[in-house]
Amino acid sequence: MAASQAAYAAEKAIGHDGSSIIQQDVANYSGDKGDSSETMLALTWQGKNTVKVVEMPKPKILEPGDVILKVTGTTVCGSDLHLLDGTIVQLAKGDILGHEFCGVVSEVGPDVKKVSKGKRYVASFQIACGDCFFCKQKLSSQCEKTCSNTTAKAMYGNQTAGMFGYSHFTGGFAGGQAEYVRVPLGDVNLLEIPDSVPDEKALFLSDVLPTAFNAVKDTAVYEGDTVAIFGVGPIGQMAAVYAMDEGAKKIIFVDTEPRLSETKNRFSAKDQSKIELLDFKKVSFGVTNKPTVVSTLKEMTEGRGPDVALECAAGEYPKGWMHTLEIALGAETDTSEIINEMIEGVRNYGRCGVTGVYAAYTNHFNIGSLMQRGVRLIGNGQAPVHKYWDHLLQKIVDGGLDPLIMVSHRCRLEDMETVYAKFKDHEDNYQKVFVATKFSQPPAEGTPELTTY
Repeated sequence: MAASQAAYAAEKAIGHDGSSIIQQDVANYSGDKGDSSETMLALTWQGKNTVKVVEMPKPKILEPGDVILKVTGTTVCGSDLHLLDGTIVQLAKGDILGHEFCGVVSEVGPDVKKVSKGKRYVASFQIACGDCFFCKQKLSSQCEKTCSNTTAKAMYGNQTAGMFGYSHFTGGFAGGQAEYVRVPLGDVNLLEIPDSVPDEKALFLSDVLPTAFNAVKDTAVYEGDTVAIFGVGPIGQMAAVYAMDEGAKKIIFVDTEPRLSETKNRFSAKDQSKIELLDFKKVSFGVTNKPTVVSTLKEMTEGRGPDVALECAAGEYPKGWMHTLEIALGAETDTSEIINEMIEGVRNYGRCGVTGVYAAYTNHFNIGSLMQRGVRLIGNGQAPVHKYWDHLLQKIVDGGLDPLIMVSHRCRLEDMETVYAKFKDHEDNYQKVFVATKFSQPPAEGTPELTTY
Protein backbone atom coordinates (compact mmCIF):
# COMPACT_ATOMS: atom_id res chain seq x y z
CA MET A 1 0.00 0.00 0.00
CA ALA A 2 2.81 2.40 0.87
CA ALA A 3 4.50 1.95 -2.52
CA SER A 4 1.26 2.42 -4.43
CA GLN A 5 0.35 5.58 -2.56
CA ALA A 6 3.92 6.90 -2.79
CA ALA A 7 3.76 6.52 -6.57
CA TYR A 8 0.45 8.40 -6.60
CA ALA A 9 1.89 11.14 -4.38
CA ALA A 10 4.82 11.53 -6.78
CA GLU A 11 2.44 11.80 -9.74
CA LYS A 12 0.43 14.48 -7.95
CA ALA A 13 3.60 16.39 -7.15
CA ILE A 14 4.84 16.25 -10.75
CA GLY A 15 1.42 16.93 -12.23
CA HIS A 16 -0.33 15.38 -15.23
CA ASP A 17 0.86 16.35 -18.71
CA GLY A 18 -2.43 18.02 -19.70
CA SER A 19 -3.23 15.77 -22.65
CA SER A 20 -6.63 14.65 -21.33
CA ILE A 21 -9.83 16.41 -22.37
CA ILE A 22 -11.72 15.11 -19.33
CA GLN A 23 -11.22 15.55 -15.60
CA GLN A 24 -8.68 13.17 -14.05
CA ASP A 25 -8.65 11.55 -10.59
CA VAL A 26 -12.35 11.16 -9.92
CA ALA A 27 -11.76 7.78 -8.31
CA ASN A 28 -14.57 8.11 -5.78
CA TYR A 29 -17.43 10.53 -5.23
CA SER A 30 -16.42 12.17 -1.97
CA GLY A 31 -16.37 15.92 -1.50
CA ASP A 32 -17.81 17.96 -4.36
CA LYS A 33 -17.60 15.05 -6.82
CA GLY A 34 -20.73 13.34 -5.55
CA ASP A 35 -24.36 14.07 -4.73
CA SER A 36 -24.50 14.23 -0.94
CA SER A 37 -28.31 14.07 -0.96
CA GLU A 38 -28.24 10.38 -1.90
CA THR A 39 -25.82 7.59 -1.00
CA MET A 40 -24.91 4.26 -2.56
CA LEU A 41 -22.85 1.14 -1.89
CA ALA A 42 -19.46 0.78 -3.57
CA LEU A 43 -16.53 -1.65 -3.37
CA THR A 44 -13.38 0.28 -2.49
CA TRP A 45 -9.66 -0.45 -2.28
CA GLN A 46 -8.40 -0.05 1.28
CA GLY A 47 -4.83 -1.29 0.94
CA LYS A 48 -2.88 -4.27 -0.33
CA ASN A 49 -5.12 -7.37 -0.29
CA THR A 50 -7.96 -5.43 1.36
CA VAL A 51 -11.21 -4.24 -0.18
CA LYS A 52 -14.37 -3.04 1.53
CA VAL A 53 -17.97 -2.28 0.61
CA VAL A 54 -18.75 1.23 1.90
CA GLU A 55 -21.54 3.77 1.70
CA MET A 56 -20.67 7.00 -0.10
CA PRO A 57 -22.38 9.76 -2.11
CA LYS A 58 -23.67 8.69 -5.51
CA PRO A 59 -21.97 10.36 -8.50
CA LYS A 60 -23.22 13.51 -10.15
CA ILE A 61 -22.76 15.12 -13.56
CA LEU A 62 -19.35 16.84 -13.55
CA GLU A 63 -18.83 17.46 -17.27
CA PRO A 64 -21.26 18.02 -20.16
CA GLY A 65 -20.65 14.61 -21.75
CA ASP A 66 -21.20 12.64 -18.53
CA VAL A 67 -23.78 9.91 -18.07
CA ILE A 68 -24.81 8.53 -14.68
CA LEU A 69 -25.52 4.82 -14.96
CA LYS A 70 -27.58 2.89 -12.42
CA VAL A 71 -25.62 -0.37 -12.28
CA THR A 72 -27.60 -3.57 -12.84
CA GLY A 73 -24.63 -5.90 -13.33
CA THR A 74 -20.92 -5.93 -12.62
CA THR A 75 -18.24 -8.56 -12.05
CA VAL A 76 -14.74 -9.34 -10.80
CA CYS A 77 -11.96 -9.76 -13.35
CA GLY A 78 -8.58 -11.43 -13.02
CA SER A 79 -7.18 -7.98 -13.77
CA ASP A 80 -8.73 -6.73 -10.52
CA LEU A 81 -6.41 -9.05 -8.64
CA HIS A 82 -3.44 -7.06 -9.94
CA LEU A 83 -4.92 -4.07 -8.11
CA LEU A 84 -5.70 -6.09 -5.02
CA ASP A 85 -2.14 -7.30 -4.58
CA GLY A 86 -0.53 -3.99 -5.45
CA THR A 87 1.04 -4.88 -8.80
CA ILE A 88 -0.61 -1.87 -10.44
CA VAL A 89 0.57 1.34 -8.76
CA GLN A 90 -1.11 4.62 -7.85
CA LEU A 91 -4.14 3.34 -6.03
CA ALA A 92 -5.42 5.47 -3.18
CA LYS A 93 -7.45 4.33 -0.19
CA GLY A 94 -11.15 4.62 -1.01
CA ASP A 95 -10.84 4.28 -4.78
CA ILE A 96 -13.86 2.49 -6.29
CA LEU A 97 -12.86 -0.60 -8.27
CA GLY A 98 -14.47 -2.41 -11.19
CA HIS A 99 -14.08 -1.95 -14.94
CA GLU A 100 -16.90 -4.17 -16.25
CA PHE A 101 -20.48 -3.05 -15.77
CA CYS A 102 -23.86 -2.47 -17.39
CA GLY A 103 -26.97 -0.66 -16.27
CA VAL A 104 -29.79 1.78 -16.89
CA VAL A 105 -29.18 5.46 -17.57
CA SER A 106 -30.48 7.70 -14.78
CA GLU A 107 -28.97 11.09 -15.78
CA VAL A 108 -27.29 12.62 -18.82
CA GLY A 109 -25.18 15.74 -19.27
CA PRO A 110 -26.24 18.59 -21.59
CA ASP A 111 -23.90 17.50 -24.42
CA VAL A 112 -25.12 13.88 -24.51
CA LYS A 113 -26.99 13.23 -27.76
CA LYS A 114 -27.09 9.47 -28.41
CA VAL A 115 -27.63 7.97 -24.96
CA SER A 116 -31.14 8.14 -23.52
CA LYS A 117 -32.44 8.07 -19.96
CA GLY A 118 -34.13 4.83 -18.99
CA LYS A 119 -32.39 2.67 -21.62
CA ARG A 120 -29.96 -0.17 -20.92
CA TYR A 121 -26.27 0.08 -21.83
CA VAL A 122 -22.99 -1.71 -21.33
CA ALA A 123 -19.80 0.32 -20.85
CA SER A 124 -16.41 -0.38 -22.35
CA PHE A 125 -13.73 -0.76 -19.68
CA GLN A 126 -11.65 1.92 -21.39
CA ILE A 127 -12.73 5.54 -21.75
CA ALA A 128 -12.24 6.82 -25.29
CA CYS A 129 -12.70 10.27 -26.83
CA GLY A 130 -14.00 9.01 -30.17
CA ASP A 131 -12.05 11.33 -32.47
CA CYS A 132 -8.28 11.04 -31.89
CA PHE A 133 -5.87 9.17 -34.19
CA PHE A 134 -6.52 5.80 -32.50
CA CYS A 135 -10.23 6.25 -31.84
CA LYS A 136 -10.85 6.92 -35.53
CA GLN A 137 -9.46 3.42 -36.15
CA LYS A 138 -11.62 1.96 -33.35
CA LEU A 139 -8.43 1.30 -31.35
CA SER A 140 -10.18 2.73 -28.32
CA SER A 141 -7.84 1.33 -25.68
CA GLN A 142 -5.07 3.59 -26.98
CA CYS A 143 -7.07 6.84 -26.94
CA GLU A 144 -4.77 9.85 -26.73
CA LYS A 145 -7.12 12.20 -24.88
CA THR A 146 -8.47 10.50 -21.75
CA CYS A 147 -5.38 9.83 -19.61
CA SER A 148 -2.61 12.33 -18.91
CA ASN A 149 -0.58 10.34 -16.37
CA THR A 150 3.09 11.30 -16.68
CA THR A 151 4.34 8.15 -14.92
CA ALA A 152 2.59 5.94 -17.46
CA LYS A 153 4.08 7.94 -20.32
CA ALA A 154 7.57 7.66 -18.82
CA MET A 155 7.27 3.90 -18.25
CA TYR A 156 5.58 2.90 -21.49
CA GLY A 157 6.58 5.63 -23.94
CA ASN A 158 2.94 6.72 -24.18
CA GLN A 159 -0.18 6.50 -22.06
CA THR A 160 -3.07 4.23 -22.91
CA ALA A 161 -6.71 5.29 -22.60
CA GLY A 162 -8.26 6.08 -19.27
CA MET A 163 -9.86 3.06 -17.62
CA PHE A 164 -12.64 2.61 -15.12
CA GLY A 165 -11.68 1.47 -11.64
CA TYR A 166 -8.04 0.83 -12.50
CA SER A 167 -5.95 3.26 -10.43
CA HIS A 168 -4.74 6.80 -11.03
CA PHE A 169 -2.09 5.32 -13.32
CA THR A 170 -4.89 5.05 -15.90
CA GLY A 171 -6.53 8.37 -15.11
CA GLY A 172 -8.15 7.73 -11.76
CA PHE A 173 -11.77 7.00 -12.73
CA ALA A 174 -14.23 5.49 -10.27
CA GLY A 175 -15.25 1.98 -11.26
CA GLY A 176 -18.50 0.12 -11.63
CA GLN A 177 -18.45 -2.23 -8.63
CA ALA A 178 -21.04 0.12 -7.19
CA GLU A 179 -24.72 0.96 -7.40
CA TYR A 180 -24.06 3.99 -9.59
CA VAL A 181 -21.15 5.02 -11.83
CA ARG A 182 -20.23 8.17 -13.71
CA VAL A 183 -19.39 7.47 -17.38
CA PRO A 184 -17.40 10.30 -19.01
CA LEU A 185 -18.08 10.87 -22.71
CA GLY A 186 -21.10 8.59 -22.48
CA ASP A 187 -22.05 8.87 -26.15
CA VAL A 188 -18.76 7.19 -27.05
CA ASN A 189 -18.33 4.67 -24.26
CA LEU A 190 -21.77 3.10 -23.89
CA LEU A 191 -23.35 0.47 -26.16
CA GLU A 192 -27.12 0.02 -26.09
CA ILE A 193 -28.33 -3.44 -25.08
CA PRO A 194 -31.21 -4.93 -27.10
CA ASP A 195 -34.26 -6.17 -25.19
CA SER A 196 -33.50 -9.72 -26.35
CA VAL A 197 -30.13 -9.80 -24.57
CA PRO A 198 -30.11 -10.14 -20.75
CA ASP A 199 -27.60 -8.30 -18.59
CA GLU A 200 -25.88 -11.60 -17.78
CA LYS A 201 -24.76 -11.84 -21.41
CA ALA A 202 -24.34 -8.16 -22.31
CA LEU A 203 -22.17 -7.36 -19.27
CA PHE A 204 -19.17 -9.22 -20.61
CA LEU A 205 -18.94 -7.02 -23.70
CA SER A 206 -17.22 -4.61 -21.29
CA ASP A 207 -13.99 -6.58 -21.33
CA VAL A 208 -13.83 -10.38 -21.32
CA LEU A 209 -15.42 -11.06 -24.69
CA PRO A 210 -13.49 -8.40 -26.67
CA THR A 211 -10.23 -9.15 -24.83
CA ALA A 212 -10.29 -12.86 -25.65
CA PHE A 213 -11.40 -12.12 -29.23
CA ASN A 214 -8.59 -9.61 -29.67
CA ALA A 215 -6.02 -12.13 -28.40
CA VAL A 216 -7.08 -14.63 -31.06
CA LYS A 217 -7.44 -12.12 -33.91
CA ASP A 218 -4.36 -10.04 -33.13
CA THR A 219 -2.06 -13.04 -32.66
CA ALA A 220 -3.71 -14.76 -35.66
CA VAL A 221 -5.17 -18.25 -35.43
CA TYR A 222 -5.68 -20.06 -38.72
CA GLU A 223 -7.53 -23.12 -39.92
CA GLY A 224 -5.80 -26.26 -38.69
CA ASP A 225 -3.67 -24.54 -36.02
CA THR A 226 -2.81 -26.02 -32.65
CA VAL A 227 -3.16 -23.38 -29.93
CA ALA A 228 -1.67 -23.55 -26.44
CA ILE A 229 -3.51 -21.34 -23.95
CA PHE A 230 -1.67 -20.46 -20.75
CA GLY A 231 -4.26 -19.72 -18.06
CA VAL A 232 -7.81 -21.11 -18.20
CA GLY A 233 -9.74 -18.38 -16.48
CA PRO A 234 -12.57 -16.66 -18.37
CA ILE A 235 -10.22 -15.02 -20.89
CA GLY A 236 -8.47 -18.31 -21.66
CA GLN A 237 -11.77 -20.15 -21.92
CA MET A 238 -13.28 -17.64 -24.34
CA ALA A 239 -10.03 -17.52 -26.33
CA ALA A 240 -10.46 -21.25 -26.85
CA VAL A 241 -14.03 -20.69 -28.07
CA TYR A 242 -12.86 -18.10 -30.59
CA ALA A 243 -9.85 -20.17 -31.67
CA MET A 244 -12.16 -23.06 -32.47
CA ASP A 245 -14.36 -20.67 -34.43
CA GLU A 246 -11.28 -19.78 -36.48
CA GLY A 247 -10.72 -23.48 -37.27
CA ALA A 248 -8.12 -24.52 -34.68
CA LYS A 249 -7.85 -28.31 -34.67
CA LYS A 250 -6.43 -28.64 -31.17
CA ILE A 251 -6.43 -26.55 -27.99
CA ILE A 252 -3.90 -27.27 -25.24
CA PHE A 253 -4.84 -25.75 -21.88
CA VAL A 254 -1.86 -25.07 -19.61
CA ASP A 255 -2.85 -24.54 -15.97
CA THR A 256 -3.44 -26.72 -12.90
CA GLU A 257 -6.10 -29.09 -11.70
CA PRO A 258 -8.93 -28.88 -10.86
CA ARG A 259 -9.25 -25.73 -12.99
CA LEU A 260 -8.17 -27.59 -16.12
CA SER A 261 -10.86 -30.27 -15.93
CA GLU A 262 -13.52 -27.87 -14.71
CA THR A 263 -12.93 -25.57 -17.66
CA LYS A 264 -12.83 -28.40 -20.20
CA ASN A 265 -16.14 -29.72 -18.87
CA ARG A 266 -17.83 -26.41 -19.73
CA PHE A 267 -17.47 -27.22 -23.42
CA SER A 268 -19.71 -29.44 -25.52
CA ALA A 269 -18.65 -33.05 -26.08
CA LYS A 270 -17.66 -32.18 -29.65
CA ASP A 271 -15.39 -29.35 -28.56
CA GLN A 272 -13.98 -31.33 -25.63
CA SER A 273 -12.55 -33.77 -28.16
CA LYS A 274 -10.27 -30.95 -29.41
CA ILE A 275 -8.98 -30.03 -25.94
CA GLU A 276 -5.92 -31.50 -24.23
CA LEU A 277 -4.70 -30.61 -20.74
CA LEU A 278 -1.23 -29.86 -19.40
CA ASP A 279 -0.89 -29.44 -15.62
CA PHE A 280 2.30 -27.43 -15.13
CA LYS A 281 2.56 -28.64 -11.53
CA LYS A 282 2.90 -32.23 -12.76
CA VAL A 283 6.07 -31.49 -14.74
CA SER A 284 9.45 -30.08 -13.79
CA PHE A 285 10.62 -26.52 -14.10
CA GLY A 286 13.94 -24.89 -14.96
CA VAL A 287 17.09 -26.50 -16.38
CA THR A 288 16.43 -30.23 -16.11
CA ASN A 289 16.38 -33.51 -18.03
CA LYS A 290 12.88 -34.24 -16.72
CA PRO A 291 9.69 -33.38 -18.61
CA THR A 292 8.81 -29.66 -18.58
CA VAL A 293 6.00 -27.56 -20.02
CA VAL A 294 8.13 -26.94 -23.11
CA SER A 295 9.11 -30.58 -23.71
CA THR A 296 5.56 -31.77 -23.05
CA LEU A 297 4.15 -29.28 -25.57
CA LYS A 298 6.59 -30.70 -28.13
CA GLU A 299 5.50 -34.26 -27.37
CA MET A 300 1.85 -33.27 -27.83
CA THR A 301 2.53 -31.72 -31.26
CA GLU A 302 4.72 -34.17 -33.21
CA GLY A 303 7.91 -32.71 -31.79
CA ARG A 304 7.50 -29.22 -33.26
CA GLY A 305 5.36 -27.31 -30.78
CA PRO A 306 2.00 -25.59 -31.20
CA ASP A 307 1.50 -23.02 -33.93
CA VAL A 308 0.24 -20.42 -31.47
CA ALA A 309 0.57 -19.72 -27.75
CA LEU A 310 -1.70 -17.27 -25.93
CA GLU A 311 -0.79 -15.82 -22.54
CA CYS A 312 -4.06 -15.43 -20.61
CA ALA A 313 -2.64 -15.43 -17.08
CA ALA A 314 -0.41 -12.52 -15.98
CA GLY A 315 3.15 -11.67 -15.10
CA GLU A 316 3.11 -11.56 -11.31
CA TYR A 317 2.97 -15.30 -10.58
CA PRO A 318 6.55 -16.62 -10.39
CA LYS A 319 7.28 -20.34 -10.28
CA GLY A 320 10.96 -20.41 -9.33
CA TRP A 321 12.85 -18.86 -6.42
CA MET A 322 14.84 -16.44 -8.59
CA HIS A 323 11.86 -14.52 -9.93
CA THR A 324 10.11 -14.74 -6.57
CA LEU A 325 13.09 -13.02 -4.96
CA GLU A 326 13.55 -10.44 -7.71
CA ILE A 327 9.90 -9.40 -7.60
CA ALA A 328 10.03 -9.17 -3.80
CA LEU A 329 13.13 -6.98 -4.00
CA GLY A 330 11.68 -4.77 -6.72
CA ALA A 331 14.31 -5.89 -9.25
CA GLU A 332 11.47 -6.65 -11.69
CA THR A 333 7.71 -6.25 -11.72
CA ASP A 334 6.87 -9.35 -13.75
CA THR A 335 8.27 -12.83 -14.27
CA SER A 336 9.32 -13.91 -17.76
CA GLU A 337 8.73 -17.62 -17.04
CA ILE A 338 5.46 -18.09 -18.93
CA ILE A 339 6.65 -15.90 -21.81
CA ASN A 340 9.79 -18.01 -22.12
CA GLU A 341 7.75 -21.24 -22.04
CA MET A 342 5.61 -19.89 -24.85
CA ILE A 343 8.55 -18.76 -26.97
CA GLU A 344 10.49 -21.99 -26.45
CA GLY A 345 7.35 -24.13 -26.71
CA VAL A 346 5.89 -22.99 -30.04
CA ARG A 347 7.16 -24.28 -33.36
CA ASN A 348 9.76 -22.38 -35.35
CA TYR A 349 8.07 -19.27 -36.77
CA GLY A 350 5.29 -19.76 -34.27
CA ARG A 351 3.24 -16.89 -32.82
CA CYS A 352 2.92 -15.84 -29.17
CA GLY A 353 0.27 -13.36 -28.02
CA VAL A 354 0.33 -11.67 -24.62
CA THR A 355 -3.05 -10.56 -23.30
CA GLY A 356 -2.49 -11.25 -19.58
CA VAL A 357 -1.57 -8.07 -17.68
CA TYR A 358 2.14 -7.25 -17.38
CA ALA A 359 2.94 -4.11 -15.40
CA ALA A 360 6.43 -3.12 -16.50
CA TYR A 361 9.81 -4.88 -16.52
CA THR A 362 11.05 -8.46 -16.50
CA ASN A 363 14.44 -10.23 -16.31
CA HIS A 364 15.89 -13.36 -17.95
CA PHE A 365 13.86 -13.03 -21.14
CA ASN A 366 14.97 -15.55 -23.79
CA ILE A 367 15.48 -13.18 -26.67
CA GLY A 368 17.85 -15.69 -28.27
CA SER A 369 15.10 -18.25 -28.89
CA LEU A 370 12.83 -15.51 -30.18
CA MET A 371 15.38 -14.34 -32.73
CA GLN A 372 16.98 -17.62 -33.76
CA ARG A 373 13.72 -19.48 -34.34
CA GLY A 374 11.77 -16.63 -35.92
CA VAL A 375 9.11 -16.55 -33.22
CA ARG A 376 6.62 -13.68 -33.32
CA LEU A 377 5.94 -12.16 -29.89
CA ILE A 378 2.88 -9.94 -29.98
CA GLY A 379 1.70 -7.66 -27.20
CA ASN A 380 -2.05 -7.75 -27.72
CA GLY A 381 -2.48 -4.61 -25.66
CA GLN A 382 -5.53 -3.68 -23.66
CA ALA A 383 -8.20 -4.88 -26.06
CA PRO A 384 -9.79 -2.18 -28.25
CA VAL A 385 -13.35 -2.88 -27.13
CA HIS A 386 -14.95 -0.46 -29.58
CA LYS A 387 -13.44 -2.32 -32.52
CA TYR A 388 -15.25 -5.54 -31.66
CA TRP A 389 -18.26 -4.98 -29.44
CA ASP A 390 -20.87 -4.41 -32.19
CA HIS A 391 -19.77 -7.61 -33.92
CA LEU A 392 -19.77 -9.63 -30.70
CA LEU A 393 -23.14 -8.26 -29.60
CA GLN A 394 -24.62 -9.36 -32.92
CA LYS A 395 -23.16 -12.84 -32.42
CA ILE A 396 -24.91 -12.99 -29.03
CA VAL A 397 -28.19 -11.84 -30.61
CA ASP A 398 -27.87 -14.45 -33.38
CA GLY A 399 -27.06 -17.23 -30.91
CA GLY A 400 -23.53 -17.81 -32.20
CA LEU A 401 -21.88 -16.71 -28.95
CA ASP A 402 -22.99 -17.69 -25.46
CA PRO A 403 -21.07 -15.89 -22.69
CA LEU A 404 -22.85 -17.99 -20.08
CA ILE A 405 -20.41 -20.83 -20.79
CA MET A 406 -17.98 -19.10 -18.42
CA VAL A 407 -20.39 -17.79 -15.75
CA SER A 408 -20.19 -19.89 -12.59
CA HIS A 409 -21.79 -17.71 -9.88
CA ARG A 410 -24.25 -14.93 -9.19
CA CYS A 411 -23.55 -12.87 -6.07
CA ARG A 412 -24.57 -9.63 -4.40
CA LEU A 413 -22.62 -6.38 -4.37
CA GLU A 414 -22.90 -6.47 -0.57
CA ASP A 415 -20.82 -9.68 -0.53
CA MET A 416 -18.00 -8.43 -2.75
CA GLU A 417 -15.35 -8.64 -0.03
CA THR A 418 -15.97 -12.38 0.21
CA VAL A 419 -16.27 -12.73 -3.56
CA TYR A 420 -12.82 -11.17 -4.06
CA ALA A 421 -11.27 -13.58 -1.58
CA LYS A 422 -12.87 -16.64 -3.16
CA PHE A 423 -12.08 -15.49 -6.68
CA LYS A 424 -8.44 -14.92 -5.78
CA ASP A 425 -8.07 -18.34 -4.13
CA HIS A 426 -10.05 -20.21 -6.86
CA GLU A 427 -12.48 -21.47 -4.22
CA ASP A 428 -15.91 -23.01 -4.88
CA ASN A 429 -15.12 -23.50 -8.58
CA TYR A 430 -15.24 -19.75 -9.22
CA GLN A 431 -14.83 -18.87 -12.89
CA LYS A 432 -16.77 -15.74 -13.83
CA VAL A 433 -19.28 -14.13 -11.50
CA PHE A 434 -22.28 -11.92 -12.21
CA VAL A 435 -22.57 -9.41 -9.37
CA ALA A 436 -26.09 -8.12 -8.84
CA THR A 437 -27.12 -4.84 -7.24
CA LYS A 438 -30.47 -3.82 -5.76
CA PHE A 439 -31.37 -2.61 -9.27
CA SER A 440 -30.78 -5.95 -11.03
CA GLN A 441 -33.49 -7.97 -12.70
CA PRO A 442 -34.18 -11.57 -11.56
CA PRO A 443 -31.71 -14.13 -12.96
CA ALA A 444 -32.16 -14.75 -16.67
CA GLU A 445 -32.91 -18.25 -17.89
CA GLY A 446 -29.86 -20.50 -17.81
CA THR A 447 -27.90 -18.35 -15.38
CA PRO A 448 -26.71 -19.33 -11.88
CA GLU A 449 -28.97 -18.79 -8.90
CA LEU A 450 -27.96 -16.23 -6.30
CA THR A 451 -25.27 -17.25 -3.80
CA THR A 452 -25.18 -15.19 -0.60
CA TYR A 453 -22.52 -14.99 2.09
